[in-house]
Amino acid sequence: MPGDEACAPAAPTTAGAPARAEQFIWLTARVLEQRRFAFHFLGGDADPVDAALGAYLGGDGGYGHALDPDLRGPLSHPLHTAHALRVLDGLGRCAGQRIERLCDHLARVSTPDGALPVTGPVHGGYPAAPHLPLHDHPPGDLLTTGPVVGILHRNRIWHAWLFRATDFCWDRVENLRHAHPYEIQSAVAFLDGVPDRARASAAADRLGRLVRERQLVVLDPARQDAYPPVPGHAPGEHLYPYDFARRPQSLARGWFTDAELRRSLHFLAGLQQPDGGWPVHRAAWAPGSSLERRPIATLEALLTLRAHGFLPGGASLPGPAAPR
Repeated sequence: MPGDEACAPAAPTTAGAPARAEQFIWLTARVLEQRRFAFHFLGGDADPVDAALGAYLGGDGGYGHALDPDLRGPLSHPLHTAHALRVLDGLGRCAGQRIERLCDHLARVSTPDGALPVTGPVHGGYPAAPHLPLHDHPPGDLLTTGPVVGILHRNRIWHAWLFRATDFCWDRVENLRHAHPYEIQSAVAFLDGVPDRARASAAADRLGRLVRERQLVVLDPARQDAYPPVPGHAPGEHLYPYDFARRPQSLARGWFTDAELRRSLHFLAGLQQPDGGWPVHRAAWAPGSSLERRPIATLEALLTLRAHGFLPGGASLPGPAAPR
C-alpha cells in the first residue's frame, strides 16, 4: 500500500460550488434531487425528500419508475432499491418497518444464493441503458448486492435475507481477481458497512493492491491518457481515488496517499461546468436519462468534496483513516 506523504491539510477552495450548483439543480433536476440538495446544502427538512422518494415505491415493495435514470419504466428493480437506500442513508432514515418490508421484497427477488441481480427479469419492453444486463433469469451480482448489504449493515438492520446475501458478498469480494472498477466500488461499499471489521480491513488491503497494480484508478489526473482504457467504458470514463474513497472513513482511504487523494479532489472540483453542474462521463444513450443523471452526479460530487473538507462543514485532509 502507498506510504503516507507529509503535507499540510488542504484548505477548502470550493466554498462557492454549492451556490453555483443551486441554479443548475433548480433548472434541471427532478423533484427528488431538488429536495435532496435543499436538505444537504440549504438546511432543508428530510420529510420532503422522503415524500419525493415515496413516489418511486411500487406496490410490490420495491422501487421503480426510473429512480435510477438508466433503467426506465415503472417496474421495480434491485438497481433502483440500491439508489433508494443511498438516499435514505443520507437522510438518516434507513430503519424501521419500511426497511423491514423492503428486505422482505429483496428476499423475494434475490437469486437462490441470496444475491441481488442488477435488474429484474425482462418483461414489459421498457427501455434500459445498453450497458445494463437484461436477462430472463438474471444472475446475482456484487454490483447491486454489495452496496445494499453494506448500507443495511451500517444501519444495524437485521433480516434473515441478510445472512445469505452477506455470505455471497464475502465470497465474491475475497475471490476477486480480475475485477471491473465498478465492481471494486461495490466491494468497498460492502466492506465499509459489514460488522466484521478485521476481515473487512484485510479484504480491503488486498483490493487496494489489486486496484493499483492493475491501474484501475487514475492517480494523476494530468496524465489520465497514460492509463489503460477499461473495456466497456466510454472515452474519458475513468475512476479516481475519490470514486473509491468517497468519505474519509472509508477503508479505501488507505489505498491512497494524501497527495494522491488531494490531487483527485482538486480535479473533481475543477470538473464543475459553467452551468454549475458536474458532467457525466458514461456514454449517453437517451436524452432524458442524460439530463436526469447530471443532477445526481452533481449531488455526489458536492457531498464527496464536503466530506473531504473541500466545502464548508467538512473534515480536512488528511482524513481519519491514514494511508497504510
